[in-house]
Amino acid sequence: METIIHLAIGMKYPIDIDSSKAFLKNSIMINHPRFCSLLVRDRSGREYWRRTEVDIDRHVIVLDAPVTTPDSHGSTAEAAVNEYLAGLAVSTPLSTEKPLWEIHVLRAQRCSIMRIHHALGDGISLMSMFLASCRRVDDPDALPRIPSGKSKQNQSGNERRRRRRNWGEVVWGILMMVWSNLVFMVDFVLRSLWVCDNKTAVTGGAGVELWPRKLATAKFLLEDMKLVKKAVSDATINDVLFGVVSLGLSRYLDHRSPNAVQEGLRLTGLAMVNLRDQQGLQDVTELMKNNSGTRWGNNFGMILLPVYYHKSGEDPLSYLKRAKSMIDRKKQSVEAHFSYKIGDLVMSLFGAKMACWLNYRILCNTTFAISNVVGPQDEIAFAGNPMTFLRANNSSLPHALAMHLVSYVGRADMQISVAKDIIPDPEFLAKCFEEALLEMKEAAAAITKF
Repeated sequence: METIIHLAIGMKYPIDIDSSKAFLKNSIMINHPRFCSLLVRDRSGREYWRRTEVDIDRHVIVLDAPVTTPDSHGSTAEAAVNEYLAGLAVSTPLSTEKPLWEIHVLRAQRCSIMRIHHALGDGISLMSMFLASCRRVDDPDALPRIPSGKSKQNQSGNERRRRRRNWGEVVWGILMMVWSNLVFMVDFVLRSLWVCDNKTAVTGGAGVELWPRKLATAKFLLEDMKLVKKAVSDATINDVLFGVVSLGLSRYLDHRSPNAVQEGLRLTGLAMVNLRDQQGLQDVTELMKNNSGTRWGNNFGMILLPVYYHKSGEDPLSYLKRAKSMIDRKKQSVEAHFSYKIGDLVMSLFGAKMACWLNYRILCNTTFAISNVVGPQDEIAFAGNPMTFLRANNSSLPHALAMHLVSYVGRADMQISVAKDIIPDPEFLAKCFEEALLEMKEAAAAITKF
């Protein structure tokens, strides 16, 4: 499917090209087999990796002049970078004559864009490698710190609830888990074949991956998201994120299609789930070991995350409560592992083309893609230059809407990539998401107050 991951890195100071290249030559990335191998085909068409020498100058593309496009004249640096990324998404494939990665340096905007083919790894692998090459600004010898998962308070609360359960509740819970898994797996199979969402103002489909793109950025404060999650017992940042997406999409559809969308209409999102035993970012040295239990590469499953359209006037926190209830059921299911095993089985029995077709079908039959990667909680530097932001997106998805959230130093930036002929105003959509979080924050503050 030629999916390419784009990581946009804002720099605090002007970028020194020579020092950046010298840093790259000694980085862990250059020493990784995938990053110094060509993707080649034998006479029968089978693809495999072949080691080669890496010429840094072929991989680092420097643009000294300010980035301008017909849509970005007179705009901010952020808008110009987004326009540049949108152009890369559909018009500039990676050359197979060199390893499948490159770095574009936009010197005028103080921004570097890492372009990495998805064949080299998934979001967790690649972010782990990137952060292993960085150091904290306040301690140049220390690696970046990543926030842990659940808080001790949540863990102790869950332990108390488990101890209070009687045998009847345990049996009932097991039966419900089995039933939920069956429902989720049947839903996944049907979505892979022919069942699809109803058409709305944000629906894509087959061929849309080739359409021109636009990008916008929705910006959130992690403190706001943490305040909102406290309003619902045991809620997580992912619950808040999906509640924000649910509310924001409802507001956007009210704007684009007033009175044209049926109440309760389902819009299905597709999310990628890390299947490694250790959740979150990984130790790169362990990932690179052949006998490691957590392997390098693409090790994720897919889950369907439905949201439902509701007209204005509903309590903003009700979106969070529905999101939490749905995600809690997904956590108890094996849907992500099931999707991975199905893809692996199809690959083994029918080959890569059939597996690709199956993945493409489920992308076409859902409305949007969403991901969330936890970033460092400290300010970090690459080649000695402190970063101001981290933003990610990817290309070649038939969705008209894809959202990728990355957190960094108390903020969370969500890159919104759209097919501009379907969603012409991604900036307004980003504003809908930002205002959705603020509405939830106000509702949560009112509950805390009383």
